[in-house]
Amino acid sequence: MPFGLVKALRRLRPSPLVPEHRPIERIAADLRRVRRSRACFGPGVSATKKIGARQAYDALLVQACAALGVEHRLGELPEGVEREVERFRVETRLHDLGLST
Repeated sequence: MPFGLVKALRRLRPSPLVPEHRPIERIAADLRRVRRSRACFGPGVSATKKIGARQAYDALLVQACAALGVEHRLGELPEGVEREVERFRVETRLHDLGLST
């Protein structure tokens, strides 16, 4: 069989399905871990560490929303009250869908 034909046949072969996101169980476990670490921050923790943990938590919420098809505006809203309200709304919606955060 000519080499060019072999390459063409390989391209026609279906590729294995790759999940669009990490397993929801892993996302939920990471959400719980980051949430616990944020709750344990004492008064002496730097603002940089607090901001980083909040951004990590939001990124995990976005992953959970993508996995479960939940609309959100976490990437659009600046830090502040509106984003806190959106974060709470997303957490509540994910909880209603059975995700333990």
